[in-house]
Amino acid sequence: MAKLVLIRHGQSEWNALNLFNGWVDTKLSDKGVAQAKTAGQLLAKEGIQFDQAYTSVLTRAITTLHLALEETDQMWIPEVKSWRLNERHYGALQGLNKADAAKKWGDDQVHQWRRSYDVLPPLLEEQSETMTIDGKTYPALDRRYQDVPAGEMPKGENLKVTLDRVLPFWDSDISKALKAGKNVIIGAHGNSLRALVKHIEQISDDDIMGVEIANGEPWVYDLDEDLNVVSKNILKPEA
Repeated sequence: MAKLVLIRHGQSEWNALNLFNGWVDTKLSDKGVAQAKTAGQLLAKEGIQFDQAYTSVLTRAITTLHLALEETDQMWIPEVKSWRLNERHYGALQGLNKADAAKKWGDDQVHQWRRSYDVLPPLLEEQSETMTIDGKTYPALDRRYQDVPAGEMPKGENLKVTLDRVLPFWDSDISKALKAGKNVIIGAHGNSLRALVKHIEQISDDDIMGVEIANGEPWVYDLDEDLNVVSKNILKPEA
């Protein structure tokens, strides 16, 4: 039996502004910092002893993981960062206000882009080192992505494409740690975690539209030796 804990990062600066974030590297808001610490306190109460941590290469997820682990006195555990755990890439929507996008394209269309399994957002037409979104450089040529295979740098993703991106890392690293009996914690993003949840729980393409992972609320799974879900518990702060 191994435990798997998933934590969506706390509120980011762009979450607070209601902007599409995606791969743009924003920091946690003050509220997000508090959410990350609360997540760690909830895990500390559970007494889970972790063996391995994974996160994306985006600051808001890394910071959330570190703050949560600090609350459990387990910052020392091994940690692996991978671009494959990044948030889904929102393409040309990145940096746009979600309410403004709804006014432009309609609520139903924006809902489809945000929540559907296989509907792509508008794609970026180009990616360059100098492209900026609200003053932040687009990461296409950022050196943190130098190991991304040729042709795999996204210009926009739906959840299906995000799952295709995440699964190779699940197979090569995360699942092996779990099968070895290690307790694993993953600090990542709403959609990269939804992709993992879809895979772990074998959720249908239609039903995954209704799955929402709240900021800073740990999802705790007990998994058997074949990584089947034995139990699941979502830890929520007291009201």
